[in-house]
Amino acid sequence: MKKIMCVIFAAVMSMVMYGCGKSDNVNAGATPPDISDEPQLPTYPEVPENPEVPEEPNEPAPEDPAPEPPAPEDPAPEPPAPEEPKPATDSLIMSTVNGLNIRSGAGTSYSSIGVMDKSDMVMPVRKAGSWYEILYKNTVGYVSASYVKTVEFSMASGSVEKVITEGKKLLGIPYVFGAPRYHWGNGALNTAFTGKSYDCSSLMQYIFKTGANVNLAMTSREQSLQGAYVPKNQIKRGDLLFFTNDSRYNNTGIERIGHVALYLGDNIILHTASDYAVIEPISAKRDSYFITARRVI
Repeated sequence: MKKIMCVIFAAVMSMVMYGCGKSDNVNAGATPPDISDEPQLPTYPEVPENPEVPEEPNEPAPEDPAPEPPAPEDPAPEPPAPEEPKPATDSLIMSTVNGLNIRSGAGTSYSSIGVMDKSDMVMPVRKAGSWYEILYKNTVGYVSASYVKTVEFSMASGSVEKVITEGKKLLGIPYVFGAPRYHWGNGALNTAFTGKSYDCSSLMQYIFKTGANVNLAMTSREQSLQGAYVPKNQIKRGDLLFFTNDSRYNNTGIERIGHVALYLGDNIILHTASDYAVIEPISAKRDSYFITARRVI
């Protein structure tokens, strides 16, 4: 009986030990693993000494900005405005004294061929040392540069200037009332014309015909009806100015007219009256005798 009990006890113990095994796959006769007294620490994966840092995702490269439009080129500098041409001028010399001798040569030892009163003007040809060579009586004369000054006028059209130049050539030619006309008013030349003397209307007739081929009538009264009327405040270089005189002052209509002159500008006229052809200022008395002005060019 005791023997039976031992067998049963052994069988029971064997079953208990088998049921407490770690795994169903562990055989009863296998050697059990060593169990340490120290608690088991959890294990972690090893960290490499130089961990590779994951590359950051490449950010998209910024797009190149749209190219700026090219700056407009500086405009080419404008050429400087051309200077307005200065008006051509007519230069005359004016006597600053009364009785200035016009000599045949450049020196006081030469004979006098005429005189200039104060404010009379002539056309210079050239300066010869201390003397001016001038055009006088349609020839050459000389005046001392010490007794003259230069006066300038703005020039007009070519035809007007040609008329004035013809008049300058005759400065100093004697005045003779009723001197022969250059033509008969229609351009037909007068065979008796000599050119050695002029009165006011014959002088105007001659210089307008030779300078601009304009036919003026034979007297100042007839000439005052030619061309276009010009108000006194609008007269200009080349206009004909008409005046009365002492003997005609009380007449009426065109019969009042007794004198004609060519206007040069700045109150200066070219004419002949009582002595010789001259360029001079309009005197106060003559200005008070003014009647009308005409423009024929």
